[in-house]
Order: sequence, then structure tokens, then C-alpha cells
Amino acid sequence: MAQLLISGGAGFIGSHTCLVLLEAGHHLMVIDNYHNSSPEALRRVANLAGPDAANRLNIVEGDIRNSDDLDRAFSNNKQDIEAVVHFAGLKAVGESVQQPLLYWDVNVVGSCCLLQAMQRHRCRTIVFSSSATLYGYPTQVPIPESAAVQPINPYGHSKAAVEQMLMDLSASEPGWRIARLRYFNPVGAHCSGKIGEDPRGIPNNLFPFVTQVAIGRRQELQVFGNDWPTPDGSGVRDYIHVMDLAEGHQAALDVLLQEDPQLLTLNLGSGTGHSVLDVVKAFEAVSGRSVPYTVQNRRPGDAACTVADPSQAAARLNWSTHRSLLEMCQDAWTWQQNNPKGYSTLD
Repeated sequence: MAQLLISGGAGFIGSHTCLVLLEAGHHLMVIDNYHNSSPEALRRVANLAGPDAANRLNIVEGDIRNSDDLDRAFSNNKQDIEAVVHFAGLKAVGESVQQPLLYWDVNVVGSCCLLQAMQRHRCRTIVFSSSATLYGYPTQVPIPESAAVQPINPYGHSKAAVEQMLMDLSASEPGWRIARLRYFNPVGAHCSGKIGEDPRGIPNNLFPFVTQVAIGRRQELQVFGNDWPTPDGSGVRDYIHVMDLAEGHQAALDVLLQEDPQLLTLNLGSGTGHSVLDVVKAFEAVSGRSVPYTVQNRRPGDAACTVADPSQAAARLNWSTHRSLLEMCQDAWTWQQNNPKGYSTLD
């Protein structure tokens, strides 16, 4: 089993991927500054992964922009780090518009610092957490990996910049094994209800809003536009269960470690679109609660329909999603019921 460094491993996607990797027998070194996450998530991951998992999970509290923190993470291990899974970064589109320099600093400079640390410690394998946001307004749906990279906000620009950095690095130096995984819309939670999405402040994504309205933390959901050219007028997105996404990372890591050096660029999505109102109806069905909503004007930067073409991931990784929208809603609801205030009461 491999010795892995996970940046941002306490976050939503990072914590679920840590669980999958621990269950597969890997040894993990997590570096996280807990800016938008909680150490409680990793404590729960260790408990879920089995009795020996705590011995295979080490944690460094630190920032990827700090070379001393990175060197500590790479060196604080009896064996060399064989691969990195890079989640650390900021991801709120609205915040990126208001604070673009912060996003370029954390997402781009931070990634550059991490890659420099990998060079210092002779590690040449990385799975990068990218985003379908970099497709901007898609010109075709489903969206293939060959679609134009044309981001429309600073967050998307920062992801595109790191993808370019990885391509340049791969071309400049032989031996790099790189996977750039473009996520669509990660949602849900682990079926145990022990770990899930716990955004700080106002959520940026649909699912936390829906769950918080259902549990009573918020009065109503805002639906941005009911006049889109879609079957019910609300925006359509490709939602992917976070556990399917975590398993996609494991599959990408397996391919990189087993095959010759390469640069992989893959969409991780279901290939199926669901509208905002589809999500509301499904969540009401599994929770038995009403989810009141009001219709607002369309938001700048939104698209009518964003759905992945995941065929390349199926071919290269032998991976596809298998959890349904109802399962996504059920698992998100279980998490919200068990943790009405997220991890905050335990920090």
C-alpha cells in the first residue's frame, strides 16, 4: 500500500476520500489549516475506517503556502511519500469575485509551493482537484474534456491556471504522473451520517441550503431563475455523490501508480442532469419535510445546463457513478439530522 500526502484532507471531499483510501489500506499524511474544515472530520474518518486506521493516519496542521509546513508533512513519515492528492484551496465563486487576489494566492501560489515541495522530496505523482467551472458557458452538453477551457470567474481562472502549471511541469520534466480531475457538483455524505458537508457561513452550493432549510436553520431556499430553457425552467446540473467522487480519486491514483508517467485529464460526473426543482422534490420525498422556496432573478455567471460526458473516466479508470439522486438526498439528510450544526458543537 502507498504512502500518500493529502492536502486539504479535512474538507468535504478530502475527508470522504481519506476514508476510501484508508479502507483500501493506504497510509495517509494529511496537511490542513482548517480554514473551512474541522479536525473532528478526521477523527471521525479514523473511527469509520476501522481499528487500525488511526495508526495509518497522521496529520500536520499547516498551510500549503508555507514551505516549512510542507517539508514537515513530507518528512514526518518513516517512508517517503509516493503520491499527493491535492484538495487544499478555496472554492466559492462569489467570494472569488470579491477577493480575486486571495484566490490566486491560495489556489495558484499554494499549488506552486506544493509542487516545489514535491520536487524537493522527489515525489512525482499527483491527483489534482480541478473543476467543471473552468468550462464557463459550455457550447455543447454533455461536456467532453476537449471542450474549450473558458472560465468566467476568478475561481475558475485559478483552477485553469493550476491545470496549465501541471501541464507545463509535465512537459518540462520526465517522470511526472498527473491526473487533473474536473468535478461537476459533489453532494451527499457518507451513509453513516458521521461525516458530511459543513460549510462555514452562508453555503455556496444548493445541497447545504436545501438541507439547512429542511432542518429549520434557514427559512427558505432561493431558486435563481425559473425561465431557463430546461424542462421545468430551473437550472440543470450534474450532481455526483461525494462517495462516488472519492472512489474516482482512488481509481485515478491506482492508474497513476500502476502505469507509465502520463498526464490524465478527466471529467468526474454522472452524465445525468437534474434540475434545482428535481432536487427539491427528491429531498422532500426522503426527508418528509417541505422545502419552501422563492424564485429570484438569474445570477450572473450561471448556465442553463451543465452535464458531464464521463465516458473517458469510464474507459481509463473503469469508474462510473452508481449512487442515485435519492441516495444523495438521503445521505445528506442523515448527515444534517445527526449534525444539525455541523461539526461546530464538537470543535
